[in-house]
Amino acid sequence: MDLYDGNFELKEIQKLEGHTDRVWSLAWKPTAGVTDIPPVFASCSGDKTVRIWEQDPSTRSWNCKEVLEETHTRTVRSCAWSPSGKLLATASFDATTAIWENVGGDYECISTLEGHENEVKNVSWNASGSLLATCGRDKSVWIWEVMPGNEFECASVLQGHTQDVKMVQWHPTVDVLFSCSYDNTIKVWAEDGDGDWRCIQTLGESNNGHTSTVWELSFNADGDKLVTCSDDLTVKIWETDIIARQSGESYAPWNHLCTLSGYHDRTIFSVHWSREGIIATGAADDGIRFFVESKDGLVDGPSYKLLSKKEKAHDMDINSVQWGPGENGLLASASDDGTIKIWELTQLH
Repeated sequence: MDLYDGNFELKEIQKLEGHTDRVWSLAWKPTAGVTDIPPVFASCSGDKTVRIWEQDPSTRSWNCKEVLEETHTRTVRSCAWSPSGKLLATASFDATTAIWENVGGDYECISTLEGHENEVKNVSWNASGSLLATCGRDKSVWIWEVMPGNEFECASVLQGHTQDVKMVQWHPTVDVLFSCSYDNTIKVWAEDGDGDWRCIQTLGESNNGHTSTVWELSFNADGDKLVTCSDDLTVKIWETDIIARQSGESYAPWNHLCTLSGYHDRTIFSVHWSREGIIATGAADDGIRFFVESKDGLVDGPSYKLLSKKEKAHDMDINSVQWGPGENGLLASASDDGTIKIWELTQLH
């Protein structure tokens, strides 16, 4: 796929219905859809359920394989698969995070993590699956250690944000945690030599940061760039010196690279960077946008350009856009309209 040549079109493959309330979040199963295993993803909703969707290899159509219910008592806001794909974590407004395991074809809740005072907003696994992070409206970020026998132990409670924490995301290669918040900042957390977790950098307004709620963040494949999206209607790209980090520097700081503005006219809720280098955004203007690094004019350093856009991708706000794990250019989107759509970004020749 040559990202610098020709036009791209977002083609709707299928609209998935089943949730009876807004769909908040999606997570593709990392081990599926890569070799001969059919692609699978989970979705979660204001209807208090999680749905597991799978593509039928023969018909190519998507079907709901299972509904995980009667565990959470309020909205399920976020879901995330462990790197092995064995466990699914779901974060809920009922103040709990549930851990599910596929036992003989059925998903069972094997653990419930309690500790947040109120709504849990997001959940993320580190690259090795040994740590889990959660965040919530109580302004805290929790780090859980995965112990033998599916036990989860709280390793640290991180206080630093002054408002609701919207998302936590582990760096793809090192155990450094990023969080973004209603306080307009992104915080970077790492463990010091004594096993204590602390904030090592805050990306805020004073360093070209966002001027309103930061909703989501996503890393590029190499882990040396980060993209964030916000209620301030911008998308920002940040970078770090990966060479310094690899040469054993204690910490290579993140710096603002560029800001993309004027592409959405309502809150940008979701951003996801594909392994091929395409950034997808979903917003309250019901549209999806795609950006890539621009190869011209490298004098001023890298810049990013609009690759393609889809107006009215859904009937209501788009809460989540997520690229599939395979090389097939599949994107899933979730909306307040209660539906999930599967798309393919194709190049027109």
